[in-house]
Amino acid sequence: MAVPLYQAKAEFFRNLGHPVRIRVLELLQDGPMPVRDLLMEIDVEASSLSQQLAVLRRAGIVTASREGGRVVYALATPDVADLLTAARRILTQMLAGQGQLLAELRAEAEE
Repeated sequence: MAVPLYQAKAEFFRNLGHPVRIRVLELLQDGPMPVRDLLMEIDVEASSLSQQLAVLRRAGIVTASREGGRVVYALATPDVADLLTAARRILTQMLAGQGQLLAELRAEAEE
């Protein structure tokens, strides 16, 4: 049986739903990186990073290739970077709206 599109989308976003995974994707926006470099940039245990990379790899969000003795990860498609950019824009707008509401509440409290 085919999975409904909305269910597939929910699973895709579920695979993004961890701070370490998001950080990995942010770092990979600048290009492929070996695991060693990812570990230096992200403050987690190697085993934890490995688990999160495996989730992203199984989901097809990142790719892994071997270069000598190193495993190098890359975004599977540039569309992932576009998604992160869109998320940043949405969050900025949401937070700006909250900031405006907070300013209005503070002004009202001073009256």
